[in-house]
Amino acid sequence: MRDIALYHGDDHGWIEVITGVMFSGKSEELIRRVRRALIARKRVQLFKSALDDRYAGARRISSHDGAAVEAIPIRSGLELAELAHPTTQVFGIDEVQFLDESVVEILTLLADRGARIIAAGTDMDFRGEPFGPMPQLLTRAETVDKLHAICVVCGSPATRNQRLVNGQPAPFEAPTIQVGGADSYEARCRRCHEVPSATRDQTTLLDTLMAEPAHARVLTAEAVRKG
Repeated sequence: MRDIALYHGDDHGWIEVITGVMFSGKSEELIRRVRRALIARKRVQLFKSALDDRYAGARRISSHDGAAVEAIPIRSGLELAELAHPTTQVFGIDEVQFLDESVVEILTLLADRGARIIAAGTDMDFRGEPFGPMPQLLTRAETVDKLHAICVVCGSPATRNQRLVNGQPAPFEAPTIQVGGADSYEARCRRCHEVPSATRDQTTLLDTLMAEPAHARVLTAEAVRKG
C-alpha cells in the first residue's frame, strides 16, 4: 500500500482509515505507516482503545505477528482531545471501533487543523453489522483501505468476524464488545459466517425470499391490456 498522505503538503489535513476483518493485518499496517512517518521526521502521537489489553498490553499497539509500538490508552474521543499536542503532525489510533461517537468529531477537527490521521479498526461486529463510530469515520475519510484475512473454513477471502463460545458460533444476542484473540474469534467469509439468532427456529426472511410462492401473480402484457 502506498502512503498517499506523503504526496501533499504538511498543512493539509487528512484522514485515512485501515479497516476490515480481524487477523487481516490492520494494526501491522498502522505500525508500518507510523514508522514511515517517524523516518520522515514527523511529530507523531499514538493512541489505542484502553479496552484492548491483548498481546503486549494496554500501552502498546501490537499486531498478531508480534510487531509493537508504544501508545496512549484512551476510552473516549474527549480523552484523545485532551491529550492531543498542538504540534503533533500525525495521529495514529488503533481499535477505534471501541471508542465512542465523539471520536469522529475530534478526528475531523484535528484533520481540519492540518494533521494526518491514521485510524485502524474493525468495521463490522461479530454479527456482521456496523461497529461503533466506524461508519461515520469511513464517510469522513479521504482514503479507506479494507483488508481481508483468509476464511478458516473454506480458504476464501474473509470479510466477517466469527465469534466463538466454547467452540460454537456466538448467538446474536451476545454482547457486542468482547476483546479476544484466536481462541474467541475466527476470520470467515460471508458464506461461512454464522450468527444463530434468538428466533433461530422460526422462518427467516431469507427462507421466505427463497421459497416458491403459493399464489404467484406474474404480470403479462396480455393481462395488462385486459385491465
